Amino acid sequence: MSIGATEPVSYTGMFGTAPTTGTDTGATTTTSKSADKDMFLQLLVAQMKYQDPMNPTDSSQFLAQSAQFTALEKMQAVADQTQQLVASQMAFGASGLVGRTISWTDAQGATQSGSVTGVTFGTDGPMLDVGDSQVALSQVQTVKAGTAAAASASTSTTTGTTGSPTTTV
Repeated sequence: MSIGATEPVSYTGMFGTAPTTGTDTGATTTTSKSADKDMFLQLLVAQMKYQDPMNPTDSSQFLAQSAQFTALEKMQAVADQTQQLVASQMAFGASGLVGRTISWTDAQGATQSGSVTGVTFGTDGPMLDVGDSQVALSQVQTVKAGTAAAASASTSTTTGTTGSPTTTV
């Protein structure tokens, strides 16, 4: 069953608000998801409202559309959770590079190297602190074990109560 253009559909209805430049917040995403659900329900009500009373639409079609929309919502939730998992893995990976020597290509195309002294977490992902530079994780070309001084600064060995050495990182 098709519905003619009896009610206007605005750009903000199904697709949320018009894209803007700047920082994206979670509120925009929540508003967009809510708008998608509202638009779907509005379309479903419009279909029921304007259907031919002499030839009504089969209710199984409405149930099928509702099930498809629910499945789409669940798939989007899985995609969002996967994105969060990847971001967490990148954060842990970046943290694991502290004390190691990395090499990267700078904006001028020259290869630089240095020891990672820290990690800064921003909206663009983890940035490695190397000397006076901040290096994006995606720019790292090689990773080598840190120098002896960096390794001893981040690792200490103590003797436990059993007399055997215990390493703390």
